[in-house]
Amino acid sequence: MSTQYEKAIQFFHQNKAKYTDTLKDYLRIPSISADSAYKKDLHRAAEWLVDYLKSLGIEKAQIYETQLHPIVYGEFLKAGKEKPTVLIYGHYDVQPPDPVELWQSDPFGPVEKDGLLYARGTSDMKGQLMASFAAIDSIMHTNEFPVNLKFIIEGEEEIGSPSIVNFLENHKDLFRSDFALNLDAGMIAEDIPTIVFGLRGLAYFEIHVKGPEHDLHSGLFGGVVYNPAQALCEILAGMKDKDGKILLPSFYDDVEPLTQGERSELAHLPMNDQYYLDQTGVPDLWGEIGYTAAERVGGRPSLEINGINSGYTGEGPKTVIPSVAMAKISSRLVPHQTPENIHQQLLQYMKIHAPKNISWEVKPLTSDFPCVIGRDFYATQCFSNALEKVFGKKPVYKREGGSIPIVNYMKNILGIESVLSGFGLPDDRIHSPNERINLDLWDKGVQSVIHFFYNLSELSQ
Repeated sequence: MSTQYEKAIQFFHQNKAKYTDTLKDYLRIPSISADSAYKKDLHRAAEWLVDYLKSLGIEKAQIYETQLHPIVYGEFLKAGKEKPTVLIYGHYDVQPPDPVELWQSDPFGPVEKDGLLYARGTSDMKGQLMASFAAIDSIMHTNEFPVNLKFIIEGEEEIGSPSIVNFLENHKDLFRSDFALNLDAGMIAEDIPTIVFGLRGLAYFEIHVKGPEHDLHSGLFGGVVYNPAQALCEILAGMKDKDGKILLPSFYDDVEPLTQGERSELAHLPMNDQYYLDQTGVPDLWGEIGYTAAERVGGRPSLEINGINSGYTGEGPKTVIPSVAMAKISSRLVPHQTPENIHQQLLQYMKIHAPKNISWEVKPLTSDFPCVIGRDFYATQCFSNALEKVFGKKPVYKREGGSIPIVNYMKNILGIESVLSGFGLPDDRIHSPNERINLDLWDKGVQSVIHFFYNLSELSQ
């Protein structure tokens, strides 16, 4: 296996510039799922993927239409029934580039600078997908592929994957596999390979507050009506106390306390307070009292304001009392919490705390359940060994603060576990201006995936 692995690595390095150029072509497609104006671009990105998969030797590659954006499927089943089948997951949609004025280059015009590649989607997750493609192509050119492959690449991950559940339920046989490889996670730091074994869930809402029938002149009506913007601010501010405790009724009833062993494990991660200060640039940290930053992110629930909109926010003055106000809020959930329970707790809070002088509505948007993956899973251990070979050290295992809905869907609908890793960094600025990926890490990522496929093949001999 060593010789086969080395041949594939050599081929990759000989052709790295070609793979990087291909990634740049992929990044130029503005596949923004949140904006309907880009629907044709999303279809173009799906077609690009089908063509590229076929160029890799994945003969059966095609588009499946959904009610929103297409899903790309592919399969390569020539390794034999005795070899495992890996379902490679990815998403080709990206976040909007806004605010565009803060980008130092065109969000969809990839630029290399100082070993970094800048563009929307470099880290999340077109670059991660291309790492697996480059690994597959390098093996295909140097040897028979050692395992079977299937692909599912969606275009709705950034908007909560609304089509994926029905699609998986209707195509269970199509995606029958031994496990899924999902590189939509990342690394703690450049020199710390990482495997994720837990994900927080998500409950996302809009809160709408309405006051007068229309905007009012603040001179004629100021002090007469309850300003919806003020009401919303008071409602939001009351959801937490000064120590970061969330005050929705019964919010912590389903939260399983961290065990001493879990706290000890989190304490050994290289993610102390200074790590979070360096990543965020804030003067000081804040959060639920009695817990470290790593514990808050890895094992405690959260409630955050994601956006607020009300009144006049354009240039210059306009003295109005707005008639409406809206906020987007999200809660990250830990095991045993459910999105529906959070919804009911939020409704109860609003009934108690919303001023009687306004009307209000809570709209659920997207949701996902928390999950924990067994660290002893054989495919996870194969990936761990691959990371150790390439990086020269054992990877750390962490519970991720974010959510990856597909992981639960794979488990509950298809009955398969996922291997969660990736080669992005916390400062890759995903979802922000100037998103980027470290090309040296990307190189190591390709090597790791190559080694992973051979590890799987050896295990099944």
